[in-house]
Amino acid sequence: MTRAAAPPSTLGELKSSGYVPTSVRAEMRRNLVRKIAHGGPLFPGIIGYDDTAIPELTHALLAGQDLIILGERGQAKSRLLRSLTSLLDDQIPVMPDCDLNDSPFEPICRACRERISAEGDAVSVAWWPREDRYGEKLATPDVSMADLIGDIDPIKVAEGRYLSDETTINYGIVPRTNRGIFCINELPDLSERIQVGLFNLMEERDIQNRGHRVRLPLDTVIVATANPEDYTNRGRIITPLKDRYGAQVRTHYPRTIGDELKIVEQERTRFPEDQVKVVVPDFMAELAAELSALARKSPEVNQRSGVSVRLTIANYETLYAAAMTRALQLKEKVAAPRITDLPALLASSRGKIELESVEEGKEDKVIEELVKKASAAVYARRMRGSQLDALMQSFEEGLTVKAGASIPSDDYVKVTKAVKPLQVAIAAAGAGSTPAEIASAVEFVLEGLHLARRLNRQRDGGAWSYGWGDEERQQAQQGRPRPPMPPGPPRRPAGA
Repeated sequence: MTRAAAPPSTLGELKSSGYVPTSVRAEMRRNLVRKIAHGGPLFPGIIGYDDTAIPELTHALLAGQDLIILGERGQAKSRLLRSLTSLLDDQIPVMPDCDLNDSPFEPICRACRERISAEGDAVSVAWWPREDRYGEKLATPDVSMADLIGDIDPIKVAEGRYLSDETTINYGIVPRTNRGIFCINELPDLSERIQVGLFNLMEERDIQNRGHRVRLPLDTVIVATANPEDYTNRGRIITPLKDRYGAQVRTHYPRTIGDELKIVEQERTRFPEDQVKVVVPDFMAELAAELSALARKSPEVNQRSGVSVRLTIANYETLYAAAMTRALQLKEKVAAPRITDLPALLASSRGKIELESVEEGKEDKVIEELVKKASAAVYARRMRGSQLDALMQSFEEGLTVKAGASIPSDDYVKVTKAVKPLQVAIAAAGAGSTPAEIASAVEFVLEGLHLARRLNRQRDGGAWSYGWGDEERQQAQQGRPRPPMPPGPPRRPAGA
């Protein structure tokens, strides 16, 4: 195997190598053009934006514009901006021990210029890796000019340097990201005074140091995120800074259940397999995603604050944990979340849904109602057109099925073996072959029939009993028609 040649270590070697310096914007644009020409995903790991945010972001970068990403919480704004580092070169040459990461060809700080003047082409060169060229700061009201841009170092002044001397400045995070990308999260939360200072640095390329003007021609791509509600002329943003950004890229929540579940699979926490293998049936995963989708439309939920995909991720992880807990307690080797695990979602949903009105105990009621609606929606989507008449006939003749979070999976398997029409129903739901998956599918079908008002559900100790009540059985015996399956949305795959 051929060993890669070491990168140039001096300015003379760098010049001999043919290296051509370029600005950060030109560097990103060049690499983006190469990516587009080669095909494939421009920003791997970003899901659901192929026809919306990514084209807007691409156009802004090709045009060399400053940009800000607008969106509610949990819409991958920060992740999208962090992915911009994939457009940077693997590494670039810099002056060693320089706070401003100066280019050896065109240094902007006096100390580096003096070193090159004294040493010439023999001056040493360091290499700055791509992953270190991204800086980020969460905007809060207490962020100061010293944090972002810098302030006087009293020790350097005590050594006899003048305030007009740039070497007296202890630089902040923006100058230290020179020749890289700097992101400000939630830009409108910066105080107006800091926004003015940031605008001056972006537009005039200088800073005011106690009345002395210090030139600071930084080569930094400054990007930002904000909530659309705050980023208006009436919001907490000064107009000159707002006008400075050439492009406003809008994000959104996943537009399909399929996209939401892809994000969940990408982002959820994973652990090594323990004593139990957990399998999450498709209909239970859909239910977690449907809950978030319904919350984003609910009049009870404050839509200005948004409902993050993190709600779906947390609920998926909670269902996973509930299934694993049961399997450990019952000594089962395979686990699957069930409908009777849904009460566990109260803990993972609280705090991620902001209600329109504050009322004691209302939060849990809203979540419980959303869970019911999500269960009904997924059931109607998956089971529409399924032949359940034979199953309903069995209930009409007196069948009852007990369901509970602590009931072993094998008990559900016994029921399905005894009731053939139930096998047809759980197959239509998309059940797997393990006892845990069969148990999950049985509960899904029973709860769906209950929510469709075709079955009664009664508390039976620590479990639920599904069946027909005396009144329904009397109506059937008198020849009254059985309640029809309520109309629901057409069946579609999870990614539709």
